[in-house]
Amino acid sequence: MAFLIDTDILIYSLKGDERVRENFLKHQNTPKFVSVVSYGELLFGAKKSQAVEKNLATVHRIAEIFPIIDISKAIIETFAGLKVELQQRGKPIDDMDLLIAATAMTMNLTLVSNNEKHFRRVHGLLFENWNQ
Repeated sequence: MAFLIDTDILIYSLKGDERVRENFLKHQNTPKFVSVVSYGELLFGAKKSQAVEKNLATVHRIAEIFPIIDISKAIIETFAGLKVELQQRGKPIDDMDLLIAATAMTMNLTLVSNNEKHFRRVHGLLFENWNQ
């Protein structure tokens, strides 16, 4: 088992959330990755913050700690299939979240996120919420 850590969990961790910290410790020997989408979301947040340089340094440190998974042809193919399925069911989610879900599914990773509302809609997605 390995994990894809979503943006919100990384932010909770940076803010010192105790439940998230406990889960990182519990799974300290399990491989963890971050999607390039989450990396982009973190960069965006840092660049619009009051402490740009400090927050950019934190985001770059995250990229040193966790391997960043780029979007590949296989991930895009999974994304397209999921998007069609969710639209046909009338349960679409935004494309960024769907790319993260597609990354987890393509790479056979368990997605770790607090966004259960969106990610629970994706059939077959391995999912854990470390903020509970």
